[in-house]
Amino acid sequence: MGGELILSLDAGTQSVRALVFDPRGNLRYRARAPIDPPYHSPQPGWAEQEPDTYWEALARACRLLWEQGARPQSLAAVALTGQRATVVNLDRQGRPLRPAILWLDGRRAERFPRVGGRWALLFALAGLRGTLAYLQAEAEANWLWANQPDVWERTAHYLLLSGYLTYRLTGRYVDSVGCQVGYIPFDYRRLTWSAPTDWKWQAIPVRRETLPDLTPPGGQLGEVTELAARATGLPRALPVVAAAADKACEVLGAGCLDPSLACIGYGTTATINVTSPRYLEPIRLIPPYPSAVPGAYNLEFQVYRGFWLVSWFRDQFGRAETAAAEAGQGSSAEALLDRLAGQVAPGSQGLVLQPYWSPGLRYPGPEARGAVVGFASFHNRAHFYRALLEGLAYAMREGKERIERRTGVSVRELRVCGGGSQSDLVMQITADVFDLPACRPHVAEASGLGAAVLGAVGAGLHRDLPTAVQEMTRTGGRWEPRREAVAVYDHLYRRVYRRLYPRLRPLYRNLPPATDGATGGGRPVR
Repeated sequence: MGGELILSLDAGTQSVRALVFDPRGNLRYRARAPIDPPYHSPQPGWAEQEPDTYWEALARACRLLWEQGARPQSLAAVALTGQRATVVNLDRQGRPLRPAILWLDGRRAERFPRVGGRWALLFALAGLRGTLAYLQAEAEANWLWANQPDVWERTAHYLLLSGYLTYRLTGRYVDSVGCQVGYIPFDYRRLTWSAPTDWKWQAIPVRRETLPDLTPPGGQLGEVTELAARATGLPRALPVVAAAADKACEVLGAGCLDPSLACIGYGTTATINVTSPRYLEPIRLIPPYPSAVPGAYNLEFQVYRGFWLVSWFRDQFGRAETAAAEAGQGSSAEALLDRLAGQVAPGSQGLVLQPYWSPGLRYPGPEARGAVVGFASFHNRAHFYRALLEGLAYAMREGKERIERRTGVSVRELRVCGGGSQSDLVMQITADVFDLPACRPHVAEASGLGAAVLGAVGAGLHRDLPTAVQEMTRTGGRWEPRREAVAVYDHLYRRVYRRLYPRLRPLYRNLPPATDGATGGGRPVR
């Protein structure tokens, strides 16, 4: 196309963002098209959205760029990233058969196909029949097969949201290897669709012909069609380059190319990731996910309700800060809460929070619940809020230690992304809890930057991925650990936090199942 800029399209849960980067990684233009409401809940625990809503938001975000002065002709390529594990059913004509089921949907299949033969014997011998049943119950495909057989029978294309938006851009049923995260028959070791004899085809009734072709990150998925060009204002035949899912692109945009650099994502879901050239399971039976680096893996530890907890605390206990922010006192409610928590000493005077507000799959397990211990008469909501931030950092540290044991490589520096990274207090707490330098990428849109890095390689603006990462990523602020705070946090982490879940786990199993009127209590690790 002759351009020198890269357009990243980041399809999140609440908005689609269109971001234009130059070959040095500078963000030139940014537009955001909100998705309101982010999802619909026809029944408690459900989370659905019309697929066309995402496409319309994507097109609107692109048009907003041109209104800002960005020139479509300056683009060399477009790359797409976004939310993981949201599924779309299309008919033979490429029309949606039902609303997309979002990644945070909480429905579970009560009936699913039987896994038989040698696979049934192997799962039984390994004591994993319960785990298999749990995975099958969580698979959206099984729910559709059991509850909407007419839709399932008519499904000609079963896509993740990334594949659907790629189809709308290019007219092709193709997706990036780096986007394949979900309950689908994907071989995470070989980074392709599972072999015909794999147990996943028995456990999940997906037909191979309904799945898209796969292209490695940095490869070309296709070109913008005339129809997509009219909707978005993008140039016809603009190359569409394969990127990866949002977390994978975030790791790349933070410059984390080897296991000594860990990327923490303080988003709705909190994660810690490293990039590994080897297939290693960070937790037994939880596969590493495809990396944005072709042929590599992201070892991820996840807390499903991550910085969602900040919003939860604001809504439940931050009425004064919310009112002050709405009155135009110059700061957001979150910034005012940070100011409040900043008045509390590290360690929250012995208040320790375990942030498992939603269950997991293996660690934490399906029974997991949140806990706060150490309350005393002098504690108030400032202590609670700081303990919440500290608890998320403790959870990420535990994830780091699990990952280090698997890779054999010590993490030497943290790159912190996501909405939570914009808080200086959170950055300092993270550095202190880990006893490591914590750095913020030079742009807040790390996921979009990661997609742009791949777009730049695919468009030939940089000769290879390491060069593109060197040229386009760098750190902004840097926080060093403080000795006194490190000592406090290390004591609480080792002597209290690490012991909470193993000791409380038997009690959690005796509690009624956790439910959530909006999202069913959450989803396990994807």
